[in-house]
Amino acid sequence: MDEEEFSNPLPGPVTAIGVVRPYAETLAMVAASTLVGMLVTPRWGNSPVDLLYLPPVLAAAGFYGLAPGVLAAVTSALAFNYFFTEPVHTFRVSNPEDVATVALLFLVALVTSQLAARMRAGSRAAAASAARNATIAGLARRLLSCSTSEQIARIACRELGRLFDCNTVLMASAPELHIVAARPAHAVLNPSDLAVAAWAMASGKAAGRGAEAVSTTEWVFHPVHSNSASLGVIGLARDDGTNPAREGQLGLLNNLIDQVALALERSRLEGEARESEQLRERNRLRSALLATIGQDIEPRLLAITSGMNALRRDGSGDRETVSAVGSEVTKLRQYLSNLLDLGPEADQRPVTAGDVTIDLFRRAVAKGGDSVHLTPKEYAVLAELAKYPGRVLTHAHLLRAAWGPAHEKQIDYLRVAVRGVRQKLELDPAQPSLIVNEPGVGYRLVVEP
Repeated sequence: MDEEEFSNPLPGPVTAIGVVRPYAETLAMVAASTLVGMLVTPRWGNSPVDLLYLPPVLAAAGFYGLAPGVLAAVTSALAFNYFFTEPVHTFRVSNPEDVATVALLFLVALVTSQLAARMRAGSRAAAASAARNATIAGLARRLLSCSTSEQIARIACRELGRLFDCNTVLMASAPELHIVAARPAHAVLNPSDLAVAAWAMASGKAAGRGAEAVSTTEWVFHPVHSNSASLGVIGLARDDGTNPAREGQLGLLNNLIDQVALALERSRLEGEARESEQLRERNRLRSALLATIGQDIEPRLLAITSGMNALRRDGSGDRETVSAVGSEVTKLRQYLSNLLDLGPEADQRPVTAGDVTIDLFRRAVAKGGDSVHLTPKEYAVLAELAKYPGRVLTHAHLLRAAWGPAHEKQIDYLRVAVRGVRQKLELDPAQPSLIVNEPGVGYRLVVEP
């Protein structure tokens, strides 16, 4: 796995230089305007000087906000009054036009700062949203390349720990609550931490430091759950004991945890699909063996029986030995009969899903006791699902069973067939409860427990 970085939307620390710099640059712009005014006054008089102070006021209010804009307006008014209005080198204002100039500078600073503040707020919101989306997409892309829950847990702990600069753990509950991955790898939880984590997982609410359910633990635990199951819990903690995620970062953290939950759910469903595929392959081999076992063994048993009968007739063999061999042959025939009874045709019990009955042996489907006609492809898809009730079968599995290996990529064929089955069997085809779609994986037949 590469170490490519993706966007980090969390703000960095604000330094003292960053706070002072806007005011220093504002004063520097006012000083520059004053120097320019002193250069032009001997030639053109004081009339154009007031316009020289508009750029510093506009720039300070537009780039830095209201406070630097007001500072620019105040210092510009004072400088204009001190250096360019009569009486010079005093702060007295005797000309009404100069009073209007000072008021105009204040008004420009106020209006410009408000407009610029709105523009900056919109720009910051757009940038934050873009960075947030990039972060979520980056984590989702990393998790998409993972095939096991352990890989997902390691990626999740590494990226969450890097983004929030904290220690992280991801725990699962099967067979009991345990750490799947951690950052750093040697992270250890005490019994109190485990109790809080178990409570967070059971309640579906965050618990620990900074959460509503506060305890003495240094960790804050967030549940990881999907629509169908609780998958685990993620814990975060800082070495200095502060809350890992501030209030403004909780939305991002929850979105990232949702991506982890989706990845874990996808891994679980893919695991079930692989198990179904393996079970199908075992059943296929079993069926092939049972179909040929009679043809392979029965002739040999007949040969042994014929040999024993010949020995009995001519009396050349030991009677006890011949009798023992005959007894063993009888047992082998019984074992063979029992094996053949385990063949696929022996299981004639219909599959029941709600008020729908699927009889694979008789190739019949009924809803509420009434026979339902399905097209050959619709029946092939439904029959394959009925062979593995409650299990997720992949799109490729169903397409291979109903259309053949050459059509494993034609998912549209499968969707049309499933839609037809739902129209004929579901109570509400718009909200199916019989054939359930597992997004990105396949379909599952919901049967009675």
